Amino acid sequence: MSRELSIVGIGGTTQPGSSTEQALRLALAAAEAEGATVTLFDGPTLAALPHYAPGAVAQSAEGRRLVEAVRGAHGLILASPGYHGSISGLVKNAIDYIEETARDARVYLDGLPVGLIATAYGWQATGSTLATLRAIVHALRGWPTPLGAGIRSVSGMFRDGACHDEAAAGQLDLVGKQVVEFARLRQRTPDATSTGPVEQ
Repeated sequence: MSRELSIVGIGGTTQPGSSTEQALRLALAAAEAEGATVTLFDGPTLAALPHYAPGAVAQSAEGRRLVEAVRGAHGLILASPGYHGSISGLVKNAIDYIEETARDARVYLDGLPVGLIATAYGWQATGSTLATLRAIVHALRGWPTPLGAGIRSVSGMFRDGACHDEAAAGQLDLVGKQVVEFARLRQRTPDATSTGPVEQ
């Protein structure tokens, strides 16, 4: 039987209950429905983080909690609004805290599945924000899941803990499920994502 999976969600805006946060919550709910334990770092939590600098966790209890959650995670889901065609500074600052794992046995997000969500008012910002998230995850040695959810937010789309756009809701559900699926695959075959030397 597989060990319990821990999936960490990071994202949102400074406004509680933003569309980005609600989208992330739905993806995490899908992961939880698949049997994972989920932890959310939402926008207001991220807003309490000091600007990242080496050793910043010494001055921030939330920073320490974020880093420790990432260290123990079997997968992540990152969600950002599209601000001026890219990810928000709030989300980027939280991701920068992963630098604290640079000297860990598992460096950064090495081998971890990472689900991605980008929300924006227009398709152009949605696409470029999703591409930026993918580039960051690649730089951190993570594995973006096959589907990244690009959500064009419209008024009333998220209400009462649900997404009322069927296509968008399906994307968010699949992001959560794919993170769990790939985390379980890695549990069964840890060497599948090894970055060690390849035998000839």
